[in-house]
Amino acid sequence: MADLPLADYTVLDLTLARAGPAAVRLLADWGADVIRIEPPSSSGVVDIAGGRHSPDSQNLHRNKRAITIDLKLDEGRDLFLRLAKKADIVVENFRMDVKYRLGVDYESVKNINPAIIYASISGFGQDGPYSDRPGVDQIIQGTSGLMSITGEPEQGPMRVGIAISDTSAGMFLGQGILLALLHREKTGEGQWVHTSLLESMVNKLDFQGARYTMHREVAVQQGNNHPTNSPMGLFDTSDGQVNLAASTNKMFRAFCEKMEVPEMAGDERFNTGRARVKHRDELFAEMNAITCRQTTAEFVTKMNEVGCPCGPIYNIGEAFEDEQVKFLKMERPVSHAVLGDFNLIRTPINMSAFATPESFDRAGPELGEHNEEVLLEAGLSEEEIEALRDAFVI
Repeated sequence: MADLPLADYTVLDLTLARAGPAAVRLLADWGADVIRIEPPSSSGVVDIAGGRHSPDSQNLHRNKRAITIDLKLDEGRDLFLRLAKKADIVVENFRMDVKYRLGVDYESVKNINPAIIYASISGFGQDGPYSDRPGVDQIIQGTSGLMSITGEPEQGPMRVGIAISDTSAGMFLGQGILLALLHREKTGEGQWVHTSLLESMVNKLDFQGARYTMHREVAVQQGNNHPTNSPMGLFDTSDGQVNLAASTNKMFRAFCEKMEVPEMAGDERFNTGRARVKHRDELFAEMNAITCRQTTAEFVTKMNEVGCPCGPIYNIGEAFEDEQVKFLKMERPVSHAVLGDFNLIRTPINMSAFATPESFDRAGPELGEHNEEVLLEAGLSEEEIEALRDAFVI
């Protein structure tokens, strides 16, 4: 990990749940020395990712070291600040009142380390009328409007099948941290970087959101169909279904020629993009009558040959076994003292100057696994560490 671009940076990770750990994982995967700080077992706090040995926990916390500190104790806060004095980045997702009560807020850390980059993630933002509310992914999916445009028309709201607001907020916070590092390289100044699940998901509405901000147009559910382009959606084959995008005039003509129905391209109901949206139901019915005579493999090949994006509908296992996913080596191995060897999902970022590591440096750590190692590096003596242990600080 020493040759990766973030290898010179130390990160103190105070995050729980998913959004914060997703941000920190970006830093850990690219070489940062991430020290995950958790309450000791005596606190009664448990890992909410399904247990330390679960796939979720291992995937979130790989490449990290772990120590325990009871931040509710004065000695614990003092120990954290001692570590923060030498750190580059602190990442947390406490509610505002909690971080101030514990004395680990930005101002407290900045007082002892002015160059610190302090990164926060929350459900609804650091201030405002909802800032004191707890926020989790599904709540934000609803509040952001995402669920109202997901699913089949008139079938009620539907959540997206992944924790999209958690992971999106994590990605945005990771980007913010990297921007702050660039700023510090120029000025020597640290700063407070923060985002929220709500800000991230409102941003992720993208063109659906811009339809409202520009024209006050409220998007609705379209199921598997594209909201504004046609044909772009799900079609039947003789042995399954495919996604097909043939919404430009050029693509639609290519579809018609390849499937030997050139008259469809000239049909005034279908010969422009606007007409194809207006007559979408008729168009899809006629196209389905054609696609259902093809196998999935045959149709996918034919459409991609003529420049129409087309692909199968996989389950998760099939996706990982796809030849392109295999080629991209999205699974990378890691070794765990208890679980043995297994695979996790690599970072999707590729850099020409840095090879993506062929394996993960560390599996997700045990609770307090690196207490002594990290604290000795921080300058504590073995006697000080033992005293902290005896006092249940670590």
